Amino acid sequence: MTLSPERKRELLCQMYTIRAFEEKAEELYAMGKVHGTMHLSIGMEASAVGSIAALRPDDLILSTHRGHGHCIAKGADLNKMMAEFMGKETGYCRGRGGSMHIADVESGNLGANGVVAGGIPIAVGVGLGLKMQKRDQIILCFFGDGAANTGAFHESLNMAAIWSLPVVYVCENNQYAMSLSVRKAFAIERISDRAAAYGIPGVTVDGNDVMAVYEAVKKAVDRARAGGGPTLVENVTYRWRGHSKSDVNRYRTREEIEAWKKKCPIKRFRARLIEEGILTEEEADRIRDEAYAAVDAAVAFAEASPEPSLDTIEEGVYA
Repeated sequence: MTLSPERKRELLCQMYTIRAFEEKAEELYAMGKVHGTMHLSIGMEASAVGSIAALRPDDLILSTHRGHGHCIAKGADLNKMMAEFMGKETGYCRGRGGSMHIADVESGNLGANGVVAGGIPIAVGVGLGLKMQKRDQIILCFFGDGAANTGAFHESLNMAAIWSLPVVYVCENNQYAMSLSVRKAFAIERISDRAAAYGIPGVTVDGNDVMAVYEAVKKAVDRARAGGGPTLVENVTYRWRGHSKSDVNRYRTREEIEAWKKKCPIKRFRARLIEEGILTEEEADRIRDEAYAAVDAAVAFAEASPEPSLDTIEEGVYA
């Protein structure tokens, strides 16, 4: 499961790109250039990047309302992604989906979902389809800690387990379901312990350590591809920002947030690559700067793109 030095550099670039996209998204929202709401994943970059690094290019993912990082880690075109985020015709979904519904089917991203736990049962259907068609692809399904307390979670994991489907469930435990702490929402210490009820493996890892995430998900992916069925992986991480843009953060302390910022996944991985001799400080700075420049270029593309036309407003409506 060893990654090459070049691949590790790519993972650091992806993490910086996610951070740059999220910071720019926050800035654009403050400027009134984005409509609706959004859910940022600043501080959670290692979970998306490490998990998706364990997949083949033809494997599939299902994302969540906090899914910008998943989209980027799956190889999104930043121009199309930013255009979608800003509601432009040149976006992945022609500006109809926005922040919470970006999809890129060609790259294996089957889409984000604005419904909490909405992707978990969909993954069962996708996994069943892959198995019936005798394809050796994997579906990796992201969801948050709040989604693990829904009926859809329990029913779906049970079905995936009894049918031995090629699904890897990744719970991004960022400590809060909106404002409800996991300490109040669960009577167990590890969400992954619930896997035992369905007879499947469950593992909890440091979700801010990109290599630990990669190794855990890679083992689950290999097991699923070999016909061993699903695994529940819990990535313990933390979102630095509020649940959404309407969240004023009254339920957690400044000290708690600052403590988690000291566990920044990007700083940790950058330091590790420098220590391993894979990068110098100057090379790491260049990777960071190129990531931010790419996001700036995507904003320029999006701002120069046309708004969707009212003449085509009914296109893509099937009900």
